[in-house]
Amino acid sequence: MKKGKQTAKQIILQAKNTSVKFGAFFAVKDFSFMVREGELHFLIGPNGAGKTTFLDLVCGKTRESEGSLILKEKHDLSKLKEFEIVRKGVGRKFQAPSVFGNLTVWENLELSMKQDKRLSHILRAKPNQEKDAEIKEMLALIGLSEQKDEQARLLSHGQKQWLEMGMVMMQKPSLLMLDEPIAGMTEEEEEKTGELLLKMKEKCAIIVVEHDMEFVRKYSEKVTVMHEGQLLCEGTMDDIQGNERVMEVYLGRKGDTADASTPAARSVV
Repeated sequence: MKKGKQTAKQIILQAKNTSVKFGAFFAVKDFSFMVREGELHFLIGPNGAGKTTFLDLVCGKTRESEGSLILKEKHDLSKLKEFEIVRKGVGRKFQAPSVFGNLTVWENLELSMKQDKRLSHILRAKPNQEKDAEIKEMLALIGLSEQKDEQARLLSHGQKQWLEMGMVMMQKPSLLMLDEPIAGMTEEEEEKTGELLLKMKEKCAIIVVEHDMEFVRKYSEKVTVMHEGQLLCEGTMDDIQGNERVMEVYLGRKGDTADASTPAARSVV
């Protein structure tokens, strides 16, 4: 019996020839990008390459000057306000953790749940098993079940990062965007974060902006390199490492001398 054709995964985000211009300066220029459901996609490049500006564009903080940005093949993000983009399924976590320090881990997750946020509804809301089960599932996913009754301010830096990832995931996004999630972490915390990302991608597509190339090498499925606001190259980490243009950008132009022991060199090679 012949096996049926594998169904193509849905395109969660597609940018086509997108540009962001501030005066005469292009922060993003003619940039095209795609991420599909269940994909863990890393976005890398030198400082000033346009990575964070692109994330700002997706969440509505910045607007494109040209091009298009479509969510789940039907929502034109240029026509939506920031809160509407969140409601359509885009979640974002910034580099520094932002949690409610005086609330417990459980309360942080409970407050972040996708639910009716009107005050009248919150005041009338009653505990229910379904909601509790969702929170317990998230606690297990982010590895904080034992800390559920601790105030968030008492957590370690890594634990705060995981809690905030869990808080964004409680909104049930189709797309999660993370900006340097392992900054300031210990090696053990970095490894736990990588494993967490692999689990979370089963629930939504993930875009990660990251400078730690060892982390990218270990956990990436697909990598996009930006340079001066444009697409430089895209593929697996092996493809990226073998691309001469990437080496030129990180190490200098052909013919220039570059010490392979420098941080810039070690970040890619």
